[in-house]
Amino acid sequence: MQAVSDMTNDAAQPSAPIIRSRPLAAAIILFGGFIALVVFVAVSVMFGAADIDWMTVWEAIFRFNPDLTAHQIIRELRLPRVLGGAMVGASLAVAGAMMQGMTRNPMADSGLLGLNAGAGLMMAICFAFFPGLSFMTLILYAFVGAGIGAGLVYGIGSLARGGLTPLRLVLAGAAVSALMTALSEGIALYFHIGQDLAFWFAGGVAGTTWEQLGLMAPWVAGALLAAIMLSRSITLLSLGEEVAAGLGQRTGLVKLAGMVVVLVLAGSAVAVVGAVGFVGLIIPHLTRYLVGVDYRWIIPCSAILGSLLVILSDLAARTINPPSEIPLGALIALLGVPFFLYLARKERRGL
Repeated sequence: MQAVSDMTNDAAQPSAPIIRSRPLAAAIILFGGFIALVVFVAVSVMFGAADIDWMTVWEAIFRFNPDLTAHQIIRELRLPRVLGGAMVGASLAVAGAMMQGMTRNPMADSGLLGLNAGAGLMMAICFAFFPGLSFMTLILYAFVGAGIGAGLVYGIGSLARGGLTPLRLVLAGAAVSALMTALSEGIALYFHIGQDLAFWFAGGVAGTTWEQLGLMAPWVAGALLAAIMLSRSITLLSLGEEVAAGLGQRTGLVKLAGMVVVLVLAGSAVAVVGAVGFVGLIIPHLTRYLVGVDYRWIIPCSAILGSLLVILSDLAARTINPPSEIPLGALIALLGVPFFLYLARKERRGL
């Protein structure tokens, strides 16, 4: 009888799902990716409109001479630009991975779901009505704008008959993003701030300063740490809300905390780099293909690969047609748009 009782109790308890992951591949990406990141940071600092040899880069970092123009270029222009690109890439990639895991939507991305456009609209409002705001205040407004954009997209997508599907969510995101972008451009034309907003519309890390990095770094570091702490819960959410709730997860609280982290990451990135999309779409899919579906590996690996993507794209943007630069957002879109169409084809039944 005791054995029958134990079997009944065991059957009443939900069994832990088997989560496929590849820890060895993840470890290789983390260690190898970090080494590659250091190498490409150095390469990106060396090459540009004016090529600089690696010895000069070394001396500019460890034996800075303010009288040398090359040292000033490295310390004041290229280093903050490259480090800003690394932080932005990590932020956008992790934000996309978390959104895809929490919503089980393979097409979730901060650029496609209205967060970038919402943050950009708030930037336009700040430039038009509150000129002279500090960069920290702009970051806070970008958080608010990203939240408004995401709220509108999810609200409109949920109104459709049959509920919220991945492609309906993307269609709602496209509509809300177009509206917010049009409002931003209208504000820019009426208040003659088009030149100030041109950077955010094109997207790019040119002009990033040490002050901006100092203000952005604590937000990004805290949000990435929070994302890693939430990674196990997001893994369970990615298996379905019922599964997560059956295993004791407080799904509503996890989603709220995850959304706050996403808003911080996306808002910080947009405040620095502008409207750069598709990083959060491409990188999480690539990472899942390499390391499996465990977000304890997906989130840190996405951060590394996202940083590499933005750094390499920015390097290409500066070196393809010097001394002119290709907008970073346009260059990444060349990769992102075909990938988006591929995903849309796979999810066509959700229309």
